[in-house]
Amino acid sequence: MSLTFSLIQTDEQIGLVARLADEIWNEHYGAILAKAQIEYMVDRFQSPAAIADQARRGGYSYYLLISETEPVGYMAVKPEEGKLFLSKFYIRKAHRGKGYASRAFEYLEEICKERGLTAIWLTVNRRNDGSIAVYEKKGFRTVRTQVADIGNGYVMDDFVMEKRLDAVDIVK
Repeated sequence: MSLTFSLIQTDEQIGLVARLADEIWNEHYGAILAKAQIEYMVDRFQSPAAIADQARRGGYSYYLLISETEPVGYMAVKPEEGKLFLSKFYIRKAHRGKGYASRAFEYLEEICKERGLTAIWLTVNRRNDGSIAVYEKKGFRTVRTQVADIGNGYVMDDFVMEKRLDAVDIVK
């Protein structure tokens, strides 16, 4: 199966990402976060309005991950200070373990090479053991922890992970 990356540009695509976010977040984070926090975070960060604002004014690029014709996940990135911030990276449960993460990270490294960026970094919930294991397998290392107040009495308690790219890899 091939995997393609479609830059999100239309309201229809934004709506699709919001529906994927609701599905994936509720399935994946149910064992880590309270249902009320998941609902708050999806509404605040992954509603159609929030995604549109991030994409149109916040400097984020959202991509649909598509296998053949089926949307299997999404990701959002933003260049920051010579590095690529991987803000969102989610794959639907039925499509995990099929090599899509590997292909997505190859694509992100291509973006870094094109833009002369030296690393990819992300935040991940400290209790999200499965995702942490995937990131470590892909060469990411924990560089620090952070706790961010996101409002409504909730915090994000995260590891900050980074994968440095060799200078030879980013030369055009």
